[in-house]
Amino acid sequence: MGIGARVSQYAPFIAIVGAGPAGLAAAEVLSAAGARVAVYDRMPSVARKFLMAGRGGLNLTHSEPLPRFLTRYGAAEERLSPALTAFPPDALRAWALGLGEETFVGSSGRVFPLTFKASPLLRAWLARLGAQGVSFHLRHAFRDWAPSGALLFDTPDGPAEVTADAVILALGGASWPRLGADGGWVDALRAAGIAVNALAPANMGVTIAWSEVFRTRFAGTPLKRIAVRFGKTVVRGEAVVTASGLEGGAIYALSTDLRRALGHRAITLHLDLRPDVDAKALAARLAAAPPKASFSTVLAKNGGLPPVAANLVREVTGPARPGAEALAGLIKDLPLEVTGHAGLERAISTAGGIAWKSIGPDFALAGLPQTLPPVFAAGEMLDWEAPTGGYLLQACFATGRAAAEGVKARLGLTR
Repeated sequence: MGIGARVSQYAPFIAIVGAGPAGLAAAEVLSAAGARVAVYDRMPSVARKFLMAGRGGLNLTHSEPLPRFLTRYGAAEERLSPALTAFPPDALRAWALGLGEETFVGSSGRVFPLTFKASPLLRAWLARLGAQGVSFHLRHAFRDWAPSGALLFDTPDGPAEVTADAVILALGGASWPRLGADGGWVDALRAAGIAVNALAPANMGVTIAWSEVFRTRFAGTPLKRIAVRFGKTVVRGEAVVTASGLEGGAIYALSTDLRRALGHRAITLHLDLRPDVDAKALAARLAAAPPKASFSTVLAKNGGLPPVAANLVREVTGPARPGAEALAGLIKDLPLEVTGHAGLERAISTAGGIAWKSIGPDFALAGLPQTLPPVFAAGEMLDWEAPTGGYLLQACFATGRAAAEGVKARLGLTR
């Protein structure tokens, strides 16, 4: 896509590095303000992780009230609040509608496009960006800055330098690196004097030493309508058995605490397989089982457990058959030893990133060499994490737009 005629050749030139939601959101704001905008990405096509998210229905954002929404960002809430308040969930839904994609609120409060797909929204978005004169330069991998302050890229045609009036970095974290974001920017930013906290997996699965029988039979099977407890925190939802442990929404919601604890020791996760029934009532049902009923029958008929949950109990009990009260206690509070967690290559998102002390209120990087133009950062490069449920995409959109507003203010773009 070439730069359109509607953009003045004398307008400021902005280089955006990273063609995910944060980078594209910044490109939209700046091109609408009359800037010449070019987007660079190391992959052969744009927004690959965004499209991957669309395979699960594209959870764009969440419908809960903004004060509650903001708390989902934990330690980063204060720094992210201005951007999220300026572009809240309702604004994201209105933006999608403006591109022809109506959204709806699901039973969980999550917001999805009616199409449940990312590709129609992305196509409409790219068409808008093209009409606004945004150019795209793919297979351009950012490596560093030249002594002159130009951006250095590796391309199929060899090294390339790009000089810009301002730069927005939206290179993502390091989760699912095959989709584009591999954390390769960390060394260059540290060398330039920017504090970057170690990248770590967020919203990731945990490892549990299943028996071979259980692993073979149930890997890929969902555990529905359960509650998961770690410490004093309880999360209701779903999980999925994997060959190496557990993953899924209920596990991801605890991922920050799990990751921190697993840095020091093995831990115990507790599952309530029947959160809808209290322990006493469940014990009475189990005690009413016929004396000759098999353990599997008791777990299924009296305990109300599907096969995966029943066999999960047997993973813990082994050949022993507890009495009704003890068995009810296990179903309501099943202990599972967790030995580790999935790595960045399997995590949904990334914790760590550019430390907030190196980010100004306008999302500009502080303390860079004077030879560089103003450089801003957005999206998962920043040190924040949030649970799944629409919070990740919302913050990427909001910080991308906030960084663009920072560029506009710095360069005096008033349109």
